[in-house]
Amino acid sequence: MANETASQSRSRPANTVAEREGDAQGKRYYRIGEVSRITDVKPYVLRYWESEFRWMAPQKSRSKQRLYRQRDIEMILLIKKLLYEQRFTIAGARKKLREFGAGRALESGNLAIETDHRSRYRKIRSELETIRAML
Repeated sequence: MANETASQSRSRPANTVAEREGDAQGKRYYRIGEVSRITDVKPYVLRYWESEFRWMAPQKSRSKQRLYRQRDIEMILLIKKLLYEQRFTIAGARKKLREFGAGRALESGNLAIETDHRSRYRKIRSELETIRAML
């Protein structure tokens, strides 16, 4: 009976992000199937994202298999968040990442859409007034 539960637990997909990320600890490179399982993004979607986000091209092995690093996986999770949770289009996600900078985006991990427009307008206005005072 213990063998049955062990085999069942191996065959079930990871349900939580912590379980999926637990698979990503300690390895240097991951193949596309592993990345697909960790990020819960289908392999064909990952290949498509490579064509849309040019800087997301992973290294390839001698046998032409894609080899993703931990940083690539983090970027994929960030793109997934932008597209699926925050409902950006691919062009919008590309623009947001370009504006924010891919490195800074990964460090902060938070690319929330600004919802308080009044504070943003106040900030812009104060910056413009500062520029006008300098002229």
